[in-house]
Amino acid sequence: MTIDISLDLPSEATLGLSSGASLDLSSEEFDVIIIGGGPAGLSAALYAARSQLKTIVLDKNPTAGALGSTDKIENYPGIPERMKGSELLSMFREQAQKFGASVKQAQVVGVNFEKDIKEVITSDRTYSGKTVIIATGSMGRNPTIKGEAEFTGRGVSYCAACDAPFFAGKDVAVIGDIDEILEEINLIAKFARTIYVIPRKKVTLEQNEILNIPHVEVMYCRVIEIVGTNTVEGIRIMAEKKEQILNVSGAFIFLHGANPITGFLYNAVDITDQGCIKVNKEDMSSSVEGVYAVGDVTCKKFRQVVIAASEGCIAALSADKYINRRKQVRPQWS
Repeated sequence: MTIDISLDLPSEATLGLSSGASLDLSSEEFDVIIIGGGPAGLSAALYAARSQLKTIVLDKNPTAGALGSTDKIENYPGIPERMKGSELLSMFREQAQKFGASVKQAQVVGVNFEKDIKEVITSDRTYSGKTVIIATGSMGRNPTIKGEAEFTGRGVSYCAACDAPFFAGKDVAVIGDIDEILEEINLIAKFARTIYVIPRKKVTLEQNEILNIPHVEVMYCRVIEIVGTNTVEGIRIMAEKKEQILNVSGAFIFLHGANPITGFLYNAVDITDQGCIKVNKEDMSSSVEGVYAVGDVTCKKFRQVVIAASEGCIAALSADKYINRRKQVRPQWS
């Protein structure tokens, strides 16, 4: 099978994706290959490189992930000032590169985990490594609402725990599958002034609890477009055969299809029915020895940057233990 992939992505120089100073990319074999350059992948790169492991991160597009597209973040420990997600991501990347990790812009199209030396196949070459850490996230759902992609990180959110505080005292819409909405709505209700819930299907008797949440209004309508200038200012809807603008400052979208990005694996590791990579939470190992998975690709309940980063650390220390056949994980206290 021939795979023809045409990518129109920002240049590596623009994104700061230069090689680590001490890394020879012409070498055939790496100690650690990390697929994905979000907080989980870059945290893994930092800890792997500090363990003197030859480390490379293969990242399709650093601006496309959940953190990279976040307009503001203020809950990462040690970073007191509000900043763009892309800025925090750049700090992660620079710190990993400081210790010798390389970050390469490349789209992974396949893998081969059948031998001790794993292979990761990109559109232009194959990388070989002793271990692989998968950190591709779960931004797999393509935007389906007009204006959704344009305003992602600027009023459109997929994470209540991440972004609800930014909408304190404001009106927001919550769009999506009612079962997913129910898990998020209570948190949003702590901050937002009015919440317009736009479910895809009618609320059942079992789901009526949503009607008892203060300042929640359920609307049965069709979403036409998310509108605004620099940020979300409203949602164009069709209700009772009439088109109107619902004035809101934000739109939380919880639609099935925000799937883990695992298609390139072709079932090389065990996957759950929901498409998540199965892992041992103790060491983030997958069903294949020497292959680990971290971050949202494992479908954790709490999707937070700090949790993703911690899992990257665990996987890197586990990879070091595996490569060097250590009996115990070697901690990095400083």
